[in-house]
Amino acid sequence: MDKPEIIMAPGPTPVPPEVFLAQGSPLVYHRGPGYGDLLREVTESLQRAAHTSNDILIFASSGTGGLESAVANLLSPGDRVVVPVAGFFGERFAKIARAFGADVRTIDYEWGSAVRAEDVGRALDGAPAKAVLMQQSETSTGVIHDVEAVGRVTRDAGVLLVVDVVSSLGAVPYDGDAWGVDVAIGGSQKAFSATPGLSFVSISPAAWEVSRSATNPRFYFDWAAYKKSYDQPSPENPFTPAISLMLGMRAALRRYFDEGPENVLRRHQLLSHATKEGVRALGLDLSGEHPERAWAVTAVRAPEGIDGDELVAKVRADHSIILAPGQGPLKGKVFRIGHLGYYDRFDIIRCLAALELTLDAMGYPVKRGAAVAAAETVFAEAP
Repeated sequence: MDKPEIIMAPGPTPVPPEVFLAQGSPLVYHRGPGYGDLLREVTESLQRAAHTSNDILIFASSGTGGLESAVANLLSPGDRVVVPVAGFFGERFAKIARAFGADVRTIDYEWGSAVRAEDVGRALDGAPAKAVLMQQSETSTGVIHDVEAVGRVTRDAGVLLVVDVVSSLGAVPYDGDAWGVDVAIGGSQKAFSATPGLSFVSISPAAWEVSRSATNPRFYFDWAAYKKSYDQPSPENPFTPAISLMLGMRAALRRYFDEGPENVLRRHQLLSHATKEGVRALGLDLSGEHPERAWAVTAVRAPEGIDGDELVAKVRADHSIILAPGQGPLKGKVFRIGHLGYYDRFDIIRCLAALELTLDAMGYPVKRGAAVAAAETVFAEAP
């Protein structure tokens, strides 16, 4: 029987029916008050979700487009930036900065390590920089970096803090203004459970000031053009927006606030705990530092003698559940289970059951039901 595949990767996440229904509703004309109301509601909702009073701009792009917008609007060729690299997306941020001619000073970690604020401080002491570019959630490893601690360092140094929150916002604690984040870049397709295609960027007054003197070229991602259009009595985009995606994003954000941000975080924490206890019950090791913080993604070391990529492929072929393989130096060595966004308890139980059956079929000694029982215990003991 053909059935839709179930995505248990770190994104795009499953999408609630009301989001699809909203995206299938009639278009709102993008040069009129209807779209202005839509844009205003989405940006104000994102401000609440990110705990910021800073401006938020929205682009029709993946999260990578939002990252590029930050580099293009903040830097001039030759500007020095510090980029902690502890995984695939740290590398991507460094590559974007190099593409725009920045003098990129990386802090290189073994993949799976957490960025340490004191390392950032030493890098800034060694050579002045305009900005620090980092992730909160390094999706390739599942590790959550301590943005709050790094923010204290960048404030003391008078340096901009630019943070990729694509796979963290809404899944783990985040407090943009209190932590001193100048620019945060998010995406629609992760914890908010909208469809892919929108990125959003929060911009502090300090970041706006720096952007006015930056000389890197930009056109579609020109923050000033969006700000000018947003500041009209009826806000609009400078270019044709992704109207259907915006309708879906509004529905997703309404759903997020209906559940309640604190309840959403508690759900992510609970699903993460259950997943990790299930994995441990199979005798598997978690990958990455501070797994207790990793409420968005669980990275698991493939058992000896089993290739992680082959395991992921077999789970998909046999059970129609999509896990994520390792990336870069972790390819074949780890696999990743996403539990951010539109998931609940039985999604985790079903995923762990499929993992048990697949490991058993690949010759790994499995006590059938152990992972499921461990997860059920976590759920049964939860408030």
